[in-house]
Parts: sequence; C-alpha cells; structure tokens
Amino acid sequence: MRRFLVAFGLLVAAFLGDRLPAQEISAYRGRVEDGYNFWLYTPPSYKVDSLKEKTPIVVFLHGKSLCGTNLYSVLRYGCINAIQMGREIDAIIIAPQNPGGSWKPDKVIHVLDWVQERCPSDTNRVYVLGMSLGGYGTMDCIDSYPDRFAAAMPLCGGSTHRSYEGMSRAPVWIIHGTADTAVPISKSDKVADWLGNHGMDTRLLYSRLPGYDHSSLARFFYMPMTYDWLFSHSLDQPDRPVTRIFGITDDDINDAYKDFDRTFKATVRIVDPGQL
Repeated sequence: MRRFLVAFGLLVAAFLGDRLPAQEISAYRGRVEDGYNFWLYTPPSYKVDSLKEKTPIVVFLHGKSLCGTNLYSVLRYGCINAIQMGREIDAIIIAPQNPGGSWKPDKVIHVLDWVQERCPSDTNRVYVLGMSLGGYGTMDCIDSYPDRFAAAMPLCGGSTHRSYEGMSRAPVWIIHGTADTAVPISKSDKVADWLGNHGMDTRLLYSRLPGYDHSSLARFFYMPMTYDWLFSHSLDQPDRPVTRIFGITDDDINDAYKDFDRTFKATVRIVDPGQL
C-alpha cells in the first residue's frame, strides 16, 4: 500500500511538473545546491492552480538528536510531526535536515529560495523556529537574514554569533526553561543581555520559564499559540513591531497535545521519491 501511495504521488508530481500538489508531506534529497535535504508540507488550503501568494512559510530547524542522513528522523517531533498528529497549521512548512554541526543560515536560505521559486507564497510572511541546536540555528538565521524572516521563535538555544545587531531588526521571541541542563539558560540570557545593553531589544520578547527543562519546550511546536504569534507579524508592517499580547501559562504548555483533529491527520500523506 505504501509503495502504491508513493508511486501515485510521483505520477501526480510528474503531471504537475515543478508545481507542488496540495495536502502532502514530501521528501526532497539533493535538490538544492549548497543546501539541505528537507521535508516540505503544503496545507489543504493550498491550490496549485490558484494564486496563493497569501500562504505563509514556516521553517522548522530540529535539534542535535535528529541530525544525520535519515530524513525520517526529522518527523520524530516538530511542526510536521504536529501536523501528522492532527494539528492544523495553515502554512507551507519546510523542515530541513542538518547532517551534523551548526546550522548554516546560508544553506537554510538556499532551501527557502528553492521552495519560493516553486511555491507561490507570501514573501512577507516567512518564519523560522527551532529548539536546542535548532534554537541556535533560529537565532543565527534571523540575525543573518532579518529581512527574509518576519519573526523568529528560538527555543532553549543560543547563538554562535558574537553580536546580534541583525536580530534586533526583527521580532524575536526567545523561550528557555530555567531548569534546562542540556543548554543552560545562560545561553539565551547572553543574547538578551547583549540586545538590552545595546538598546536593541525593542523587538525582543524573552520568556524565562521557571522549572521547565530542555525537552519540555518541544511542546511549543504543538501549541496553536505558537503559530498565532508567528503569523501576527509581516515584513511589510511599519517598523516591524513585536506582538506582545501573547503570554505563556502552565495550562498552555500542559494542553499542547490536546484537541488534535484526527480527521485532518488521516488526510495527510507522505510522498518520498527518494525511497523508490
């Protein structure tokens, strides 16, 4: 049955050419020069033959445990896993796989460029988020390319950069648990303190979550609030203000895995050309 679904997906892809069909999770290997292999999700609202310039893009950057060459490991947690569980996210989602080492913002941008060339989407509403190593990648991406991402949410991460002037130009919500022993909260403190000491924190939200450990923050990929906050920002907003009306409660975090739409989950199919 799986081979039939994959083969059927390839026939549809061949019929559509470089255009991407709706409501599927597709694997792409070796497609982007100086980029990453990646998964791509297109939402049910996305119509290939319609103008969909209002569809946002979310880039998800995973942590160290998912590094490697097996793309299926990227589906273990994160934005696409949330969709597989039944969380509806009305956006194109790009989930690249880092083979190892730090995330490279240039490579992430090359993947984004490849997708934007083939998927009509809203170039003013592109977002990046990730946790742990992906939190580092998120900070480095928004710092390197503040004019490509409308907002960023780095979870329990830090940055490999020494200064963060670029990050100050975009809305960023840093979230870190005080009980994190894998990536100490001091790594996020360092970034927030630098921005504050240089008077560059007007677009920064920083949530230090008392008592939460490293793995707890994976819940944010499953929370509707996460995407509501991201989607409230756009590159074409005057002065690009950060949305501050959102707060985090214990109930929000504890309820992250509730209220999934199982019907929606059943309609999502995986197409993996690399397995044939």
